[in-house]
Amino acid sequence: MVRGGHGDPGGPVREEEHSPAARDGLVLGAHWGLLTFFLGIGGYYLLSLVLAAVVLGGGAKFNSLQLTGLGPLVLLAFVPNILLGLLPAIGSWLWGRGLRVDFGLLPTARDVKVGLACGGFALLTGYLINLALIGVYGVQRLDDPLNEMFGGISASVGWLVVAAIIVAVGAPLAEELLVRGALWNGLAHYRVPPWVILVLTSLVFAQLHGEPTRIVALFGQGLAIGAARMITGRTGSSVIAHATNNLPPALLLFIGT
Repeated sequence: MVRGGHGDPGGPVREEEHSPAARDGLVLGAHWGLLTFFLGIGGYYLLSLVLAAVVLGGGAKFNSLQLTGLGPLVLLAFVPNILLGLLPAIGSWLWGRGLRVDFGLLPTARDVKVGLACGGFALLTGYLINLALIGVYGVQRLDDPLNEMFGGISASVGWLVVAAIIVAVGAPLAEELLVRGALWNGLAHYRVPPWVILVLTSLVFAQLHGEPTRIVALFGQGLAIGAARMITGRTGSSVIAHATNNLPPALLLFIGT
């Protein structure tokens, strides 16, 4: 049986709402997932281009902007990330059943345990692969976006705290809603095998960061973070894993500033 939209609360209930996954607050697939994924990633790149044109006059790369002494502009590079999570959230509110049900966004105790374990494994994976990449590219040529963005920054400690919160919480939440949320659910709706979804979403995750020399490490980290989503079936666990992976780089913002 199929329940009506949000305007028909008294309509028949879907059979899957009685399943264990539904009782845990999770819908395994979403027909609107792929649409909101493409809208989110398209909006991200479009807004990045607009900001690059406004701030740099179409000159140097947006990610190479040095934010020395610019106060609130330490947040500018993260503005496009909002669209990554905003479009899936809007899709869930308009066509789905809300973030808790569509994505399992509110972490359970099990989500936290699995997320911390997978996040720690992601850190280890990234560290080991980056060690190998140093032998290929050298330390100077290996991408380090946080150092490029915040190197030599003279912003106040308050703004660095805000930036660290965005790196450790805001960016993981937005990216997970897009990749392990909308994209994962959209592919699941079309019965794509979970291991294929894990690989595809990890590739998208790596490409999304725009760091060519670190793309192999990012793919490995994406597999570890995505494993949390596959084990629990919930995006909340991958958010925890992603935040765990991002916490050390966020804390490094305070070193040498």
